[in-house]
Amino acid sequence: MNRLKKLSIRSRLHLGVSAVLLAFFCVTGFAVQNIYRQHLQDSHFTRLQSAVYLLIAMTELNPQGQLILPKQLAEPLFSIPNSGLYAFIDNPAQTEKWASPSAAQLQQLPALNLSTGVWQQDALRIGQRDFLQTAYQVRWLAGQTAQTIRFRVLEDQQYVQAQLAQFQRALWGGLAAAAVCLLLAQALILRWGLTPLRRLEVELAAIEGGEQAEVTGEYPRELAPLAGRLNRLVEQERARQQRYREALADLAHSLKTPLAILRSEQSGDDYAQRVNEQVTRMDHIVQHQLNRAALRGSVELAAAIALKPIAERVLAAMQKVYAGRGLTFTLDCADDVAWPLDEGDAFEVLGNLLDNAGKFARLHVTLSLSRDDGGLLMIVADDGPGFGDEPVRALQRGIRLDEHTDKPGQGIGLAVVADIVDAYGGTIQLGRSTLNGAEVRIVFSKGV
Repeated sequence: MNRLKKLSIRSRLHLGVSAVLLAFFCVTGFAVQNIYRQHLQDSHFTRLQSAVYLLIAMTELNPQGQLILPKQLAEPLFSIPNSGLYAFIDNPAQTEKWASPSAAQLQQLPALNLSTGVWQQDALRIGQRDFLQTAYQVRWLAGQTAQTIRFRVLEDQQYVQAQLAQFQRALWGGLAAAAVCLLLAQALILRWGLTPLRRLEVELAAIEGGEQAEVTGEYPRELAPLAGRLNRLVEQERARQQRYREALADLAHSLKTPLAILRSEQSGDDYAQRVNEQVTRMDHIVQHQLNRAALRGSVELAAAIALKPIAERVLAAMQKVYAGRGLTFTLDCADDVAWPLDEGDAFEVLGNLLDNAGKFARLHVTLSLSRDDGGLLMIVADDGPGFGDEPVRALQRGIRLDEHTDKPGQGIGLAVVADIVDAYGGTIQLGRSTLNGAEVRIVFSKGV
């Protein structure tokens, strides 16, 4: 069983189709053979019946009711000893039995149980030999007296079997040749049909070895979506590796300033406070870079998740965090809104957006999730001061995070959101809300 599980697709197809073909040829061969055997037997019975009619035609009775047959029989095989065709006539009224010269060596025949005008056709065994037998009984008028005459013709089955064996050799030889040709054709067709899979395997090996960047070949429509998804997976993995490299570089660069401050300011009454400030800044930097490096991004073939339960959990947490300020968090989301996001990324996006909105809101924060033209629309709005004159600066990657923390606006959290949205192929826009505060509008346009 384990060996069968390890078989290649080509081997499975070969075995499956070969088994079906061989089963078909065997069933067909036996069926044709049986049909021919029956047809052959019927044709020989017909021939024997004709021989009986011939016997009846050449037989006469004298006035005493005795048999009169010509010296020269119309069927030559009746006159040749042991020819394979044997004739017998039984005249019970005169206790008279006649046998053709060909039947001189036959042993005693079994008795017949005949009805006048009814044919008897069967197979019988005499000694070590098998025969086909046809017998017929007639009422014959001899003078003024009617008497019963029985006619019997036998044929040695060795001739029938010889014909059947010859047909079987031709039949099974032809079927074997056809099977071989079909199996060879099947092998060639499977080889041709599986060529795209072999090409795809070669391309994947080249990608793994660094010889090419993506799958570039043209494939049949059944494999084209797979090739596209493999390319997207390769691209996502390459982007993930790039994010790790960038995050490590940014982390090393961003930690230089806090570390330099700690080294240069090692005395003073407020030294502990300054250390705490720099440690807090470094913690923010490390958390942001780890979040950005580890974000998952769009996953091919991922299932859509319901967003309303996630949004409700995040809003419940925000209401607890900002309970002392009396903020009102409002959710507008239908129960069936779903999208293929990683659950962790969904929590990260909604949590950062609502947390940033809560920091600057005066009284109200709203979250709206809806499907729009086949995409997902996510809007977070507040009634705070907004983004100012240059909202786009909050999304520029070149801005150092440690310099970003003291600037009014959405800060580190918004940078993490921007990275996640970009990983999913979405767009993010910053503007002014209907509450006269900040508004973050995110659109994911890739279909579920």
